[in-house]
Amino acid sequence: MSELRVGLIGAGVFAGYHAQKIVQSENTVFMGVYDLNLAAAQAVVDKVGAGEVVEDIDTLILVCDAIMIATPATTHAAYAGRVLRAGRHVFVEKPLALTGVEADALVALAHEKGATIQVGHQERFVFEAMGILGAPEKPLSIEAVRAAPASPTGRCEDVSVVFDLMVHDIDLANALFDADAKVTSVSGRIEHSERTDEAFAEIEYTGGGIAKFKASRCAPQRERTMKIVYPSGEVEIDFLARTVRNETQFDIRLDVSDILPDPLQKADFAFFDAASKEVQSPIPGEAGARASALAEAVEIAISQKV
Repeated sequence: MSELRVGLIGAGVFAGYHAQKIVQSENTVFMGVYDLNLAAAQAVVDKVGAGEVVEDIDTLILVCDAIMIATPATTHAAYAGRVLRAGRHVFVEKPLALTGVEADALVALAHEKGATIQVGHQERFVFEAMGILGAPEKPLSIEAVRAAPASPTGRCEDVSVVFDLMVHDIDLANALFDADAKVTSVSGRIEHSERTDEAFAEIEYTGGGIAKFKASRCAPQRERTMKIVYPSGEVEIDFLARTVRNETQFDIRLDVSDILPDPLQKADFAFFDAASKEVQSPIPGEAGARASALAEAVEIAISQKV
């Protein structure tokens, strides 16, 4: 099998992490990076010691078999569409798009072109390793909190906290309930940016499962917890304190470093395999589209109240 030629759109911090995974893989060759900020693009190339800065995005796409997109969320759909129309495989950091219609269109385009589309919801790998996604019971309810103080650099404020933080937990709830869903209750507030900085949402899944989410980027301190109620008991996780309260008989573990030392590497390598070996991506576009559509529904409901 020939090496997969991979390019990168974006030159921010997370893009740099993806560049490292590309050069670490034995089955890929890093062709280069495109970014409007040429100095940032050069810094990525210098850091990994491979690839080159490509000033024309279409040139980069054409010389590659696959493209990874790690740019501001508002640009994801446009860049992914550009890559797919050229018939290339694409990895898109979350969220896949800011509307369900855009996300579904990207998935349809990928199918039309016979291309792999994978979304950066790699926390699924962590939950699988923890034993949560493989638990023998479906949850009755989930409560997830993901909160942090305001970023001094204004990180990700091109979108609301729903698409910045909450979309992670929406995707995990989708994976756990594996059912259709509808938004039943929301609230939110704008604190320091031009978009919702704190949001609460309740989503009901077909079959009766309930997920409640809190996401904040204006909290007094960091908080990340999840409580999952099963028919046989509760599992409560504090990811920052690194504690688990488990009333079930399920083997739930928090430290998965021995079996999953690098979740991002696992996600990126899975994409490379899907693109080069034509196997199914573990986080396909359909999963990203579902998360985007529900996040959009939350966003619309909040906008009608704020």
